[in-house]
Amino acid sequence: SAIFNFQSLLTVILLLVCTCAYIRSLAPSLLDKNKTGLLGVFWKCARIGERKSPYVAVCCVVMAFSILFMQ
Repeated sequence: SAIFNFQSLLTVILLLVCTCAYIRSLAPSLLDKNKTGLLGVFWKCARIGERKSPYVAVCCVVMAFSILFMQ
C-alpha cells in the first residue's frame, strides 16, 4: 500500500498532479466544473501542476532517478 511507504506516497501524489494537469490541458471543462467538494481535489492538483510546473518537472526527474537507480 502506498500509504505506508513514504516514497510510494510521494510517487502517487506526483503522478496525480501530473495526470490532472495533463487532463486539464486536453479538456479543461472536465475539471473546471468541479472546483469544490471531493472532486475539487483534482482541480487543485491540476492548478498545482500548471503553476508550479518547473518544480513539478524537477520532482519528476528526481523521482525517476530515485526509482531507477536507488532501488
